[in-house]
Amino acid sequence: MKKRSTISWVLEFAGRKKSFYLGSVLLAVLGVAASFMPYLFIADMVGELLSGNKDFNYYLKMVILMGVCWILRITLHSISTTLSHVATFNVLGGIRKQLCKKLSTIPLGAVLDDNSGTYKNIIVERVDSMETTLAHIVPEFTANILLPVVIFIYLLTIDWKVGLANLISAVIGLLFAAVMMAKSQGEFEVTVQKTKYLNDTAVEYINGIEVIKAFGKTGSSYEKFVVAAREGADCFIKWMRKCIWWQAGTLSFMPATFLGVLPIGLLLVQSGSLSAESFITCVILSAGLITPLVVAFSYMDDIMKMQTIFGEVTEIIERPDMIRPAELDKTPIGSDIELKNVKFSYKDKEILHGINMEIKQGEVNAFVGPSGSGKSTIARLIDSLWDVGQGQITYGGVDIKDIPLEYYTSQIAYVAQDNYLFDMTVKENIRLGKSGATDEEVINAAKASGCHEFILGLENGYDTVVGGAGGHLSGGERQRICIARAMLKNAPVVILDEATAYTDPENEALVQSSVAKLVQGKTLIVIAHRLSTIKDADKIFVINDGNIEASGTHTELLGKCNLYKNMWEAHTMAKDNDSTDDEVKAIVRKEAVNA
Repeated sequence: MKKRSTISWVLEFAGRKKSFYLGSVLLAVLGVAASFMPYLFIADMVGELLSGNKDFNYYLKMVILMGVCWILRITLHSISTTLSHVATFNVLGGIRKQLCKKLSTIPLGAVLDDNSGTYKNIIVERVDSMETTLAHIVPEFTANILLPVVIFIYLLTIDWKVGLANLISAVIGLLFAAVMMAKSQGEFEVTVQKTKYLNDTAVEYINGIEVIKAFGKTGSSYEKFVVAAREGADCFIKWMRKCIWWQAGTLSFMPATFLGVLPIGLLLVQSGSLSAESFITCVILSAGLITPLVVAFSYMDDIMKMQTIFGEVTEIIERPDMIRPAELDKTPIGSDIELKNVKFSYKDKEILHGINMEIKQGEVNAFVGPSGSGKSTIARLIDSLWDVGQGQITYGGVDIKDIPLEYYTSQIAYVAQDNYLFDMTVKENIRLGKSGATDEEVINAAKASGCHEFILGLENGYDTVVGGAGGHLSGGERQRICIARAMLKNAPVVILDEATAYTDPENEALVQSSVAKLVQGKTLIVIAHRLSTIKDADKIFVINDGNIEASGTHTELLGKCNLYKNMWEAHTMAKDNDSTDDEVKAIVRKEAVNA
């Protein structure tokens, strides 16, 4: 697919508030015209003075008109910038919403390719950088370039030689600008990359501060951040040093219209081919070109950045979506799930090598296997977080690619080890499971999942803000709230990725009881690490290195699958050791009490 140009994106974004931007450009043009009118009045007054006009009222009237033009210029400019900024901030808000919505419609792998620092940088800082283009360059650059073109044409009608003389400084300025742009080539992209790295390093440092302090790695970890910060500053300084003199030359020569007009005009007056009155008019009009040209070319730096700034934002927008229909054409029958020769690759490395499995409605199905074998990948494919590379996944007899994403996600509740809680109240985090759920429904879900009591014990009960990623709660508390959220969703299919992973022994039985209530009468898929929790499953799939090594009940697998048998023996041995440890701890506690 052909990549769209930056200008086409600018026009699309501006087109979302077309009437505002058109009004802003029109008012900006009128404002620049109003600022230029005094030069015409001055030229007219000079002509009248030379012809001997001594009428004071005439000159007073012209001065008043100049004052009116100045007030008009300020008023029109203020209204123009107000319109452009109102439009721009609405557009930028829409772009941020579009980016966030886009992240929910592209495959999870495409999202995980970049870290949170990069996305934060693009959605916040980079989108904010688009403000200059949309709010200033669109109306002001347009107006300040358009009017000098009109004036230049008018100068040509007075005397084409003097008119062309205005271009001498422009040509010199453009040569400086060309060198500046050549030297600047790629420099802004470097600053963007260094800034990204600085953002990522800062996020990594803050997120890992607990580990850094616990293991005494403050010095080395901080040094990494310091290096990133230094490189982030140095790249801007290097860019500035390469371009500053050429930029100064551009801004000095570009508006210096007198450089050509004065000597050429005087020669023409001396030769008699140009009258003194016309020469003075040309000089005054040329002086009027300076201000709009200075304003226009002050945006050169921002214009050079446009491609990179818009490119980063539009790269996300242009990523291919997970293709799903808008409406449901064929309704799934039941909640059977079937994977047919499913293959999946991540970054050109094949992870799954032709998975075939059938998950029956209402049954308990477990995925077991070594770490990195592909268990979570299969679960995410079933949950439609990723698209299969080859093969097919059906739900109720219908290919999930033929089911609208919104409908399909309503059919599955996914409870992972690292379920995320948003920085809002407990109540609102649970309500994410069902939009518009009443407070009573939320509380009932919390009671059913066994977390009602501990929620009431929080500072503000259900109105307690849980902090970023649920940081104000323990791992077990977060897990139980996520189960309540899944319970409120009441989906026919439940995927559990070790739901008791973060719970302590005292609460594990409570969480397992909550899970039992959650999955009653539903199709259950469990990614298991503790094999004792799934030995009664209807079907267990043993996954190894992206393949299904065996499937069956616990008893069947013990007899026919060596990998499962070895895993079970290792698990039971670990449990025996844990029991021994518990006995030792109990003896130590008893001895301490007796002492």
